[in-house]
Amino acid sequence: MVKGFLNIFNREVAGLHQAAYLLGFFAFCSQILALFRDRILASQFGAGNTLDLYYSAFRIPDILFVTVASIVSISVLIPFLIERLEKDENSAKDFLDNIFSFFFLFMVVCGVIAYFMAPYIMAVLFPVFATSDSFPELIQLTRILLLSPVLLGFSNLLASITQIHRRFFIYAISPVVYNIGIIFGIVFLYPVFGLSGLGFGVVIGAFLHLLIQVPFIVSQGMLPKFRFPVNFGLIKKVILISIPRTITVSSNELAKLFLISYAALFVTGSVSIFNFSLNLQNVPFSIIGMSYSLAAFPTLTKLFTSGKHKEFIEQMIISSRHIIFWSVPVTVMFVVLRAQIVRTILGAGNFNWDDTRLTAAALAIFTISLVAQNLTNIFVRSFYSRGKTKLPLVMNVVATVCIVGFSYLLVQVFQESVIFRDFIESLFKVSGVPGTVILMLPLGFTLGIIVNLITHWVSFAREFPSYSAPVSKTLFQIGGASLIMGYVSYHSLYLFSTIFNTATLLGIFMQGLVSGVCGIVVGVLVLYLLNNMELKEVWGTLHKKIWRAKVIVPDAELQ
Repeated sequence: MVKGFLNIFNREVAGLHQAAYLLGFFAFCSQILALFRDRILASQFGAGNTLDLYYSAFRIPDILFVTVASIVSISVLIPFLIERLEKDENSAKDFLDNIFSFFFLFMVVCGVIAYFMAPYIMAVLFPVFATSDSFPELIQLTRILLLSPVLLGFSNLLASITQIHRRFFIYAISPVVYNIGIIFGIVFLYPVFGLSGLGFGVVIGAFLHLLIQVPFIVSQGMLPKFRFPVNFGLIKKVILISIPRTITVSSNELAKLFLISYAALFVTGSVSIFNFSLNLQNVPFSIIGMSYSLAAFPTLTKLFTSGKHKEFIEQMIISSRHIIFWSVPVTVMFVVLRAQIVRTILGAGNFNWDDTRLTAAALAIFTISLVAQNLTNIFVRSFYSRGKTKLPLVMNVVATVCIVGFSYLLVQVFQESVIFRDFIESLFKVSGVPGTVILMLPLGFTLGIIVNLITHWVSFAREFPSYSAPVSKTLFQIGGASLIMGYVSYHSLYLFSTIFNTATLLGIFMQGLVSGVCGIVVGVLVLYLLNNMELKEVWGTLHKKIWRAKVIVPDAELQ
């Protein structure tokens, strides 16, 4: 029985939507656990100094992960491994040994440098913390977390092997055990070791992320070993391919680094508010955007390289239409039900009502960029599938500059213009709440992401003029239905506030749930009356056995 259950995850699927929905299911499972992790953090610490330090300590490890550890990213290594496995396993094993040896030594060197430079780097990034009594704790936590990119990078290396051998279930549950490790640190290690205990939990989670793959790798005789001297000619080929991806990914991380460093200059708890709201909006991004882009990428690559350009653009149109179909309604529902979402997930213990209102407002602003994030993700994959890595690199760097620039300017305007400040606080219902300036950072992020979408869309449409018309039609149709859905949900909130006791967790959950269901029913009815194509395709897909799918998973990420 167990064997039959595991075999489900090794079967291949032919359709885009089946693969995307199955990917979405695994992303959903991982995100649920991540939200449970955030609820524990919010309940135990609230949006205060402890969590500000915790989230700030990830900055240097995150930068190391998206730069140095990207050498062993799955998307870079798999083509090399497939090419060598077609020759013989010895060639693939030799490749792995060389990559592992170089990665380990390079990562250790960078880690040691970061370890000793941490006090100076963090003092520049977070000058407010540098003058506080908690700065030594921040440095110690940062140094502990430096083990994470090493372990997760090595885990990505092993994941390339498990994916090639189609043991997708093994890696699919890796993010789950990673979050279990973090939760273990919060619940059991923090009471003993203090802030360092949170770092030990992250390291344990990263170790479990790696460890769960080891038994299969050993059984295949593919566990990497040190090999010297290293074949630097081979390493050079891998690095040259990984550089554009590294800069593209690290540009986003640098933007986040600036925003979090900037948030640390505001009132205590601002870094926590920023991270909580960002994590919440990452749930639909992971489930929708990542799932469709990952599901479509192999097909897009195959179609373009085989010269089937008409089929290539058709696949892009289908993917984009369905990303819009899911993203726009989710955006509207998150904006309308933001307070219910935040209060249900995070509203416990030391996470007070002011924290809820600020996080809800930031979540709403972040979520406005969801459609742009998801579509940009599929555009980037489409460029990669055609071997164009420089163009998305340039556009993402421009977007990063825009995010930083918009955020800085908006903060200045917010602090100097009473009219603008009152407008924002009134619009998002946070008047009288301390620290509302933090909302300018998600607003700057959202504007920069929208600029990124526009540049990607225009660039893609220049090469494929037939793309825009059908996608724009879907955007208009889904947008109209979603606005009606949001209107119904918004007014339902007031209706059900008299029925459910919104002073309790169950009451506010039921208020949001029933109001959301009312809106969704009306939205689906509107799309049905409009004879919406995407609704028909989704209905048809859900009648298929989508669990008989090959699971594709993204590279590991620090949480």
